[in-house]
Amino acid sequence: MEKKVSSTLTSLRGELKGTYYPLTGMSKKVQQQLIDDHFLFKEGDRFLQAANACRFWPIGRGIYHNDAKTFLVWVNEEDHLRIISMQKGGDLKEVYGRLVTAVKEIEKKLPFARDDRFGYLTFCPTNLGTTIRASVHIKLPKLAANKQKLEKIAAKYNLQVRGTRGEHTESEGGVYDISNKRRLGLTEYQAVREMQDGILELIKLERDS
Repeated sequence: MEKKVSSTLTSLRGELKGTYYPLTGMSKKVQQQLIDDHFLFKEGDRFLQAANACRFWPIGRGIYHNDAKTFLVWVNEEDHLRIISMQKGGDLKEVYGRLVTAVKEIEKKLPFARDDRFGYLTFCPTNLGTTIRASVHIKLPKLAANKQKLEKIAAKYNLQVRGTRGEHTESEGGVYDISNKRRLGLTEYQAVREMQDGILELIKLERDS
């Protein structure tokens, strides 16, 4: 699978053009650069290990990113592919547009498994459906003074609060990763819009606190 994926990714052109880095045989220089960029993923935690998600680690796994480092693909990290579009600032339209373009280009050569009832099929059941997790890294010092309260408010808007590096991690420098919680029963656009509307409400509450 890694061979097919790496071949597909390295054939991408335009804004998506970049380089694939297999985890096996990676030089220390490349490894350090990926760590510095916060792109390098680690072997799964005890939950993923118990689910046999980390067998034969690190064989068959790798990272692809474009030249601008705004588009990444993690290969066989938790799911077969984790396709990521990101950038600093608040231009959500540009980030989402890049993701849609990338998915369409990849799907031309690698059809995704999809079920009429459950949507796109993934290793982790929480990602079933649209599979999309739209998130922002944001500081909310007043609301975050009481994390339980922050999580309760976020849940009201169908948002999930996580540490800076995702699930089972802590906030770094007061920065939280806040994302949409729902992935089933709505469209990709609705999932992204739900996250955006929720974040705007949290910002308003932070300013009014």
